[in-house]
Amino acid sequence: MNNVIDLSIPVAEVIDAHPEVLDILVELGFAPLANPQMRETVGRQVSLLQGAAMHGLPIEKIQSLLEANGYEVAGID
Repeated sequence: MNNVIDLSIPVAEVIDAHPEVLDILVELGFAPLANPQMRETVGRQVSLLQGAAMHGLPIEKIQSLLEANGYEVAGID
């Protein structure tokens, strides 16, 4: 199983590849992702990096939580 999450790709693609990450992202503050319609519209356009900037979430916090859940994080420049 590939446990790499690229923060630079659209959120919907991350969730498609790792459906279990949805709960983690909602817990982090990405509450609109709980709505399937939002995932299919905005989620296809916005990356986790962009979403973090829009919500004022530090990338380090997202990275730490994903790594604590067994994921390798990529896409951070």
